[in-house]
Amino acid sequence: MKVWYNKIHDSRRTMVEIAHTTVTIGRDSNNTIVLQSPLVSKRHAVITLTNGKLRLENVGINGCMVGDTEVLGGQSLEFTAGQQVRIWPFSLTFEAEAATAITRLQLEAHLRSIMADLELRIHKQLLERLDLYELETNRVGNTESILLLENNIEDICRELNLFGQENSALLEEVTGMVLRDYLVNKLILEGGSALLATAAALFKNEFDIPATLVAEREAELHELLRYTREKLNLDAEFDLSGRIQKVESQFSAVFPLVRPHLHNELRRYLILRTLKKDLKDTVFGFGPLQDLIRAPTINEIMVVKSDLIFVERDGVLELSGRRFISDKVTESIIERIVAQVGRRIDKSQPLVDARLPDGSRVNAIIPPLAIRGPCLTIRKFPAHRFTMDDLIDIGSMTPSAAVFLRACVIDRKNILVSGGTGTGKTTMLNVLSSFIPHKDRIVTIEDTTELQLHQEHVVTLETKQANVEGAGAYTIRDLVKNSLRMRPDRIIVGECRGPEAIDMLQAMNTGHDGSMTTVHANSSEEVIKRLEVLVLMAVELPVVSIHRQIASAIDVIVQITRLPGGKRVVTQISEVSGIDPDTKQLTITDIYNYRDGKTLHPTGYLPSFVESLIAKNLLELKFLYGGDVAPSANGSPHAAGESKALESKSGSRKS
Repeated sequence: MKVWYNKIHDSRRTMVEIAHTTVTIGRDSNNTIVLQSPLVSKRHAVITLTNGKLRLENVGINGCMVGDTEVLGGQSLEFTAGQQVRIWPFSLTFEAEAATAITRLQLEAHLRSIMADLELRIHKQLLERLDLYELETNRVGNTESILLLENNIEDICRELNLFGQENSALLEEVTGMVLRDYLVNKLILEGGSALLATAAALFKNEFDIPATLVAEREAELHELLRYTREKLNLDAEFDLSGRIQKVESQFSAVFPLVRPHLHNELRRYLILRTLKKDLKDTVFGFGPLQDLIRAPTINEIMVVKSDLIFVERDGVLELSGRRFISDKVTESIIERIVAQVGRRIDKSQPLVDARLPDGSRVNAIIPPLAIRGPCLTIRKFPAHRFTMDDLIDIGSMTPSAAVFLRACVIDRKNILVSGGTGTGKTTMLNVLSSFIPHKDRIVTIEDTTELQLHQEHVVTLETKQANVEGAGAYTIRDLVKNSLRMRPDRIIVGECRGPEAIDMLQAMNTGHDGSMTTVHANSSEEVIKRLEVLVLMAVELPVVSIHRQIASAIDVIVQITRLPGGKRVVTQISEVSGIDPDTKQLTITDIYNYRDGKTLHPTGYLPSFVESLIAKNLLELKFLYGGDVAPSANGSPHAAGESKALESKSGSRKS
């Protein structure tokens, strides 16, 4: 019996050939297979082979998985050869005769690890030959530096005999992965103008293109990409995300048709071109993050450690297969990112919040706080700015609720958006802000600038960290206080997470109607408890007084929830009704809620300010009874489902 095993997310597998029919697995050295991890029991499982059938008996405390079935301690299960057995953090495959074919994802992870190891070897030799720091410092417009770097990469590859006969079979497999990545990057850079104006164009510069191009090979490569695109029928996809998804899911099926056209010289040229790009990304740019940040199908990037990078795609976490070549390179790229916005990260200040030039939010933390190595989280700013129509189309909001919120914004109601991490609070704040009339003076206050308002009269403020001496810090609370002296019509705070909550409530209570902010909370009711804590961080007040402040300041709470499948939906729209005269408690009443688990429904409750909305022709009463009715620019009602003009209607009011 042969057993292959590896750590989950590690492509390198170990094979053990066992003569007898019983296999013991555990962390003790007397087991047949020793898995060194505190999560593995001393004697975790026993596998027996009888008449060609495999049986697993869990004799440990922790559970294990056979395929999608969990086997708890004391339980046993029959399984077939080739089925995956997971004893966290290891994956095992049992075969009586031959090894099972590895999946496409496992193969890609293995190939990427080979490329990363190769790039590490080349990078080490580049450090011995060149002053890479000086090259990076003088990189702007310095084609000589780029040529010098690329020529040295070619020399090192020649010295390593990278393209020798012994590596040809492996390089042929690597070429498929490289060609697919190249096609995806080409699609992104050829994307629409709106995309190129933001994330996709973030790194579109001379460093993307090798300075040592060969015209003949480039022509062949162009023709090969054209042929590949035809075979994938990419023209049938109307949007960039659809084309990229098609390439990523179907390229492996088409590549056998493309492979005969990849002669040795073109294969060598393509791999060398990729090595140059990747190493230039490391020296001048953001390393393996470069392509991930550009990809419109990726919403979030999470660097757990240098060789383990996860991404969120369509609300689902998956392993990217990319890796940094070392912890030092990871730290260097983090420093490069935060330096762009005037911030720093080092051992004396090992965590930082920053942003990319396109507005994407960055959080970085390094040792000694991050034990496993530098850790980075990038929440990408969407290249396409969401509108209310988009939220309706994807099912996050109903037309009826959208019309109601639009009316609230125009009528200067104070709105608080609440939800958990990554639920889309900032996106909702951006969408709601689009309804603010252009004549209003708006002041936005954020830790890192994410809001992008289309109005002209907008003052954008951002917090500042302390300097090396520990002085010069300006918090959100400082900026909220200062904004009151700036004659704002509306104040928008990206997120209230500390003592600034009391200042925000007071601002809403002192003539700055129509202000908006966000907080972390799981429901509209829990928003009040959260605000109590935040206010008490600033000043000792009786809870009754805090409730009165909240009741007079906040009109509407919009609750956003992220569902298990990754979809983000508005689950509650509630009015802060005031203090109940009998119970003396703050009353929150749902105007809309998600009670059937499928969509947002009006509850039938009439908010106290509904007469004001109707009097100003912002709303028809039908909205409360499920009728998706919106007012047109001239005030006459029409079915919102018949038009995609919510944004244009608000624009006509603003003007």
